[in-house]
This record gives sequence, C-alpha cells and structure tokens, in this order.
Amino acid sequence: MAKTEKTSLLFPAIALAAKAHHGQYRKGTSLPYLLHPLGVAKILIESGADDEVVAAGVLHDTVEDAGVSLAEIRELFGERVARLVASASEADKSDAWENRKRHTIAAVATAPLEVLLVEGADKLDNIRAIREDYERLGDGVWARFNRGRESQRWYYQSLAVAFLARDESAATTRIFEQFREEVVKVFGPIPSPLK
Repeated sequence: MAKTEKTSLLFPAIALAAKAHHGQYRKGTSLPYLLHPLGVAKILIESGADDEVVAAGVLHDTVEDAGVSLAEIRELFGERVARLVASASEADKSDAWENRKRHTIAAVATAPLEVLLVEGADKLDNIRAIREDYERLGDGVWARFNRGRESQRWYYQSLAVAFLARDESAATTRIFEQFREEVVKVFGPIPSPLK
C-alpha cells in the first residue's frame, strides 16, 4: 500500500485501525475496541486538530496493543504520524503499571502540543467510558482493571493536574477542562497538592 496523501489520512487510518483491532473489545465489555480510537478522533476533530494529528489519534493504540509496526505507520502515513503514535505508546508494557503511569504523567510536562492533543483526547475518551460504566455498574467497574479504584483515582487525578499545568491553546483548554470535569464526576474533587 502506498503512502496516502495528507488530505486523505482519516479513512485509511480508520481502515488500518479496524483491521488491527479486529476481534478486540474494550476492557470488560462487549464493545468493539475500535470505538475508542474513533472516539479519540471525534474529540480531535471537534478540537480543530489537523489531519495528521487526527490520524495519529485513530492509530494511537495500533503499535502498543495490536502488533502494527511504527515502520508500517511511517510508510503509510508519514514521519509525523509515526512520531505521534510512538509518543502515545507505552515504551515497555512489561514494566509495572505504576511505573508506566508515572512515566505517562511525567511526559505531559515536556510533550509538544500535538502530543498533548493526542494524549488528552485518548485519556478523555477513556475517562468518559469509565464514568459511563461506573454510572451503570457502580463499584463493580473497578474489577475489570489491573489496579483498583484508588490506583485509578491517583492516576486520573494526577493526569488532570499535569494536563491543566500545560494548558497552552484553545484546543488543549477544551480537552483538558472536559477531562478534569469527568475525573471529578468519577473520583470527586482533585486534592491539592496531589501525592
């Protein structure tokens, strides 16, 4: 498959993500996993992100969770999209959950704006799904995660603080404020200073 034109990245990205995530479901649900990268794309499109950032949002979990190589993404979608996908991927999935999450939180402090957009949209879609499931299932929702409610609370509240410290554009303001609101709905007020 030849590299796609910049003006037509969205649908080829969706096609690759659909193929890569075929047979995968959102954790503990019967919802196709593809709904998540599409949700991320929706947030990015509504925030005015450019075509390459939106494509990276669609593809952000294909390397980490679906066996697509960065070389394939680079060949099909270009260097910038591949770089954004790499930035949104956890470097070492074998590392402890807490270490991986600390790395994600720390990376927010220095990430370029376009990486913040992809990360923010990804985490916003995740916390929305958690809130919807929590409203429906109550505390039973935490059983589907590797770490329980308190660990999830620490992670999402820490991310909210990190994101809001990097509020640098109208697009990030919108995403980060929505993220903060969802975190508060699920976990309550964000303490300051956060441990």
